[in-house]
Amino acid sequence: MGNTGEKFERAVQIMARLRAPGGCPWDREQTFDSIKPYTLEETYEVLEAIDNRDWDELTGELGDLLLQVLFYSEMAQEEKHFSIDDVLERLSTKLVDRHPHVFGDVKAETSGEVLRNWEAIKAKEKEKRLAAGGGKSAKGSGDKDSVLANVAAGVPAMLEAAKLSARAAHVGFDWPTLRGIFDKMKEETHELQSRIEALPHGLDRAKGKHGIAGSRASDAASPEQLREVAGEIGDLMFTLVNIARYLGVDPESSLKQTNRKFRRRFQYVESKIKERGSKIEEAPLEDMESLWQQAKESE
Repeated sequence: MGNTGEKFERAVQIMARLRAPGGCPWDREQTFDSIKPYTLEETYEVLEAIDNRDWDELTGELGDLLLQVLFYSEMAQEEKHFSIDDVLERLSTKLVDRHPHVFGDVKAETSGEVLRNWEAIKAKEKEKRLAAGGGKSAKGSGDKDSVLANVAAGVPAMLEAAKLSARAAHVGFDWPTLRGIFDKMKEETHELQSRIEALPHGLDRAKGKHGIAGSRASDAASPEQLREVAGEIGDLMFTLVNIARYLGVDPESSLKQTNRKFRRRFQYVESKIKERGSKIEEAPLEDMESLWQQAKESE
């Protein structure tokens, strides 16, 4: 079947054929913008396969993710911006330049030293790009020289929070111990609770129409109150992200794991209620809670 280079070249040629005249109508219609949602979807499917340790599935999902790179590169070549060769050359150069402890004479004995060197090298690369009039802009950073400048504002909020806090930690803006973050979480939890208690009915707010808490007109909170609550919720979530960072845990993967656990347990509850000939909408909360505990115990 050929070596790795031949296999990669075959994939590149197949992509080019799909986009060429007489190729696939769907592939030929795609643009950079139309492909973006698929890129995000394929990325999450790769993460899910990793979480499941499904190696056969991961093989396919990594191929699907690689397809996104080939797709963008082919479209870019058609518009004479760059080619897949440019992408590979840029990648190889970056890997060598950012690992001087492997390909040069720089010493780095720990992963922490590697990360500090990496950030210093990236900063120098950025200076060169800006001097040449190119490079990424620091959208939303407010200061192109900030250590946070290269954290993209367009990524998912949880990823952005993790990157922002990590960048700040690299320059010493961090809690000395994990205990400090938990103290901060208690503080943020108290502030959120206080904001909610200031709303109509406070912590005793009950579900309104269609199961939406506080949806009754008499429970209406002012826009300013809701903004304050939203801000406190964000502060608490940011603190949780910092706990994950401190422990070397990916917060996105953690939440995904909990989502899957909730889905699994809730569907267990649904199936048991259905076996009884009942509808979950009509089941007492006590019955659902009992079945939920059964689902936990069965795991």
